[in-house]
Amino acid sequence: MSSLRRIKLRHLETFVEVARQKSVSRAAENLHLTQPAVTRTIRELEDICGKPLVEREGRGIRISHHGEVFLRHAGSSLAAARNGINALAELDVADGPKIRLGALPTVSTTIVPRAVAKYLKSGMRNRLKIITGENRALLDQLRNGELDLVMGRLPAPDVMQGLIFEPLYRDKVIFAVHASHPLASRRQFAVEALDSYPVLVPTLQSIIRPFVDRLFIEQGITEPLQVIETVSDSFGRTFVSQHQAIWIISHGVVSAQIESGEYVTLPIDTESTMGSVGLCTRADSKLSPACTYFADIIRRQVAEAS
Repeated sequence: MSSLRRIKLRHLETFVEVARQKSVSRAAENLHLTQPAVTRTIRELEDICGKPLVEREGRGIRISHHGEVFLRHAGSSLAAARNGINALAELDVADGPKIRLGALPTVSTTIVPRAVAKYLKSGMRNRLKIITGENRALLDQLRNGELDLVMGRLPAPDVMQGLIFEPLYRDKVIFAVHASHPLASRRQFAVEALDSYPVLVPTLQSIIRPFVDRLFIEQGITEPLQVIETVSDSFGRTFVSQHQAIWIISHGVVSAQIESGEYVTLPIDTESTMGSVGLCTRADSKLSPACTYFADIIRRQVAEAS
């Protein structure tokens, strides 16, 4: 037992490397040690074991019979130690703080996916948790400590208690239709034409609904006859593409489809719906280094898109 206590990890590393290279000089080079240091370590190990582990053979060396026996156990012990170190590193990652982001539809199909891709390429290993939903629900989770960040439109003052908003860019509501829609090629039309088609509008709880309601008043638009309230972008995309629907939605949600020509914006002035989009955090809590790093990636993605 006293001999076992004298064996250090450096003894095992040096012996295994010498046995692998069958050369003290090459082992020294790979271990970034001098040849005398390697020779001294092998001699210490032989003294501890009480057996010759390495023998001279011509101008080189070979592992002795005793060394071969010891090598089988030394190699597995060294591998076990390295596996233990790796396991601890993985445990740190698994148990480390996640980056928990709430994303409104405005950014969940544009800025956030690009930021996540950049994050994964950065080498950072804290796990990500991205959820979407309505504004109030996400802000409640942020306030309760279930989320670290929420990205979306500037919330109403009555829900900002205890929160800080950092504006990053501005976005507006638009009336979007599929390129095959009968109104898609119209440069102008009477607002009564909206009654002939299904119209998707944000739910009452959504952050942009007050902007839409005010827009209806400004433009003299009565509530369309076929209204469907939704904040589901997957439903919205499918329904707009297949059923000649008009989608009243934040530009950011469908910007890719507009740029590709799949969707068309109807000629309705919606400048009054312009509002800030940014990051919400808790006023009484400091972001972890990983969250701070991810937030910086989001800022860079916004800057690059501008």
